[in-house]
Amino acid sequence: MASDECKGKSSWPELVGVKGNVAEATIERENPLVDAVIVPKGSSVITDFRCDRVWVWVDENGIVYQVPVIG
Repeated sequence: MASDECKGKSSWPELVGVKGNVAEATIERENPLVDAVIVPKGSSVITDFRCDRVWVWVDENGIVYQVPVIG
């Protein structure tokens, strides 16, 4: 399955550089079908693809450093 098969907005490049909690709220507001999950840099995550999940990768300062995408 690919992100183009999921409903609603699937990528948030404009959120790189913002606080993780702000990004989480923005993602869930812009696509209510997903659950945004903040993940600290260096953490391990499940690698299965899901249309209802967005990993929000944050650095040691809680700032998004990678484009959040559905998956």
